[in-house]
Amino acid sequence: MQTLQPGQNRYTQGWDKLKEIDGDAGEKVIASLQDIAPDLGRYIIEFAFGDIYSRPGLDLKSRELATVAALTALGNAQPQLKVHIHGALNVGCTREEVVEVIVQMAVYAGFPAALNGITAAKEVFQARDV
Repeated sequence: MQTLQPGQNRYTQGWDKLKEIDGDAGEKVIASLQDIAPDLGRYIIEFAFGDIYSRPGLDLKSRELATVAALTALGNAQPQLKVHIHGALNVGCTREEVVEVIVQMAVYAGFPAALNGITAAKEVFQARDV
């Protein structure tokens, strides 16, 4: 079971984890929700990052690779996939690891999903090279 750090609630723990993984990109996602669905932003921070990403048992690299795999397999979440490819790189994954996870999804999600995932990865890599 996940436990809160001393002096933190789910929101502050989640916000800290979001910033650690996604940096400015994560903050922009949450900010984009403030005028239309601020509760959705709070749910993302508290549940996804405060509860799930903060659990022991997997390191952040493993969690981000799993997230990249899932978003690639979904095939309909390109903006989120790009944010999490950045996140994977931010927490220490290599470009090769990201590519291999996406290629692996060709077996389970199909070639179109893997091709879309590789396109997202290429765009993220190019943006980081600028």
